Amino acid sequence: QVQLVESGGGLVQAGGSLRLSCAASGRTFSRYTMGWFRQTPGKEREFVAAISFSGGSTYYGDSVKGRFTISRDNAKNTVYLQMDSLKPEDTAVYFCAADSSARYFSTRYQFPDGYNYWGQGTQVTVSS
Repeated sequence: QVQLVESGGGLVQAGGSLRLSCAASGRTFSRYTMGWFRQTPGKEREFVAAISFSGGSTYYGDSVKGRFTISRDNAKNTVYLQMDSLKPEDTAVYFCAADSSARYFSTRYQFPDGYNYWGQGTQVTVSS
């Protein structure tokens, strides 16, 4: 069983920055593919970013490319999402996700079905 705990959400003005963290339990974090998704009421969960075991490969959703950066620290069992140049449309609950199956890094990780563990989410609100 893997537990994921997000932190770092909050209220920020447009143009500002936030860094989300996701701490994971488990002794094999370095073999988990990690991802971030976001969701607003009445909408489907939207892919934000994903990162491979080593951190050497990443994917980003089109709406966040060039503004958000995903990274990980395997020694700390933590994945991060640095969010810069925030816009009001980035307002959402942000979820951390993990896949513990050790599959190769592919576009499957741009979809919620690619993951088998989820955090509870953290609210990010961007004011205009």
